[in-house]
Amino acid sequence: MSTTAASQLATEGGPKTVTLPVPAWPVVEEADAQMVADVIRSGVWSWVGPREREFCEAYAKFIGTKFCLGLSNGTVTIQCALQAVGVVPGDEVIVPALTWVATAQAAMDVGANVVFADIDPVTLALDPASFEASITPRTKAVVPVHLYGCMCDMDAILDIARRHNVKVVEDVAHQHGSQWRGKGAGSLGDAGSFSFQQSKVLTSGEGGAITCSDPDVYQTAFALKQVGWTPENPSVDPFSPLIQGKKYGHNYRITEMQAALLVCGLKRLPEQTRRREVNAQRIAAELAAQGGPLQVAPRDPRITTQAYYALTLTYDAGKAGGVPRARYLAALSAEGCGLGATYGLVYQNSLLNLADSTSPLPFRENLPQDYTTLRLPNAEKAVNETAVNMSQKHLLGSDEYVGQLVAAVGKVNDNLDRLREK
Repeated sequence: MSTTAASQLATEGGPKTVTLPVPAWPVVEEADAQMVADVIRSGVWSWVGPREREFCEAYAKFIGTKFCLGLSNGTVTIQCALQAVGVVPGDEVIVPALTWVATAQAAMDVGANVVFADIDPVTLALDPASFEASITPRTKAVVPVHLYGCMCDMDAILDIARRHNVKVVEDVAHQHGSQWRGKGAGSLGDAGSFSFQQSKVLTSGEGGAITCSDPDVYQTAFALKQVGWTPENPSVDPFSPLIQGKKYGHNYRITEMQAALLVCGLKRLPEQTRRREVNAQRIAAELAAQGGPLQVAPRDPRITTQAYYALTLTYDAGKAGGVPRARYLAALSAEGCGLGATYGLVYQNSLLNLADSTSPLPFRENLPQDYTTLRLPNAEKAVNETAVNMSQKHLLGSDEYVGQLVAAVGKVNDNLDRLREK
């Protein structure tokens, strides 16, 4: 090991490797501010205004579906999509054990019972074999989550779903613009659910969208979000005239200000996606060349475009001589390379207290799984030991910035013996 000052870990007084600032997010341009200002001055702030219509038409084309509708956030998009494909109280919905809690919460909140399935240990996406093994006569839908920087195996999932007559609602909150065999994530199943929360690669601070191509699914989802109103004939005009849809509707509307930000953001998204892909591939190649304990999850060749909410990585403590993941990541953070672990397991996540009186579970009987004793080994190992992610904003960095990130990993790898001594 080198003993020069430059090679000394920052945790031991050495210089930080990453000296350039983290790229700013969200990206804001003058056009964003101008369009929002124009909306404010117009007095048309909600109820399917011109900016909402403009965005939904553009986003449906971008994803490759006939329809898109804007909603208030990416949780109610899952709720409405599940109901629109036919999920009713008492049905079972299969959800991967590793996702943001809202994926499961949305199903529970519409009266469905959630069955958790295991994940692929490297991609962190729903494991098709575990999905199929979880199907029962009460299974109505599955929610494959395209998590962080990998897509689900949609060939296998769609095949299983068709054979068992299970509806597919894709959770695409992390993958705006990903494509599987040239088809957009969010167009592969019966419906797609998107979030536009501030950290997402397409953002309006909050907000969401549902994509689909079935007019009946669209009309039902529209009525659910638009206090019962729905387009009379969406195949002719997906936004007007609105009629009373004779559904039990909610107010889950997106605003014109949010839609304006999305119109602007969508114009930047293809180039941002390209930049993230280039940097992700560079990081993957250079970490592979280093041969250290931290590696990028391999990209499935069936993915023709990969959007990144985060870059998915795997940490092997065995290759680090037993250095635990938390200590390794702390050393990287001190170098200026801030990486994170994953979400917690949904069925153990303290943010979703399933035993509390505010949860629907204590008031239900005959649940399909006992979450207090549930053990899904791949998900638990990923959460507790191996899974790592890098926020999408790092992937927008300059060549020099990305080089510094990779150098930080190399520096920590060169000092693994020092980490083992702690």
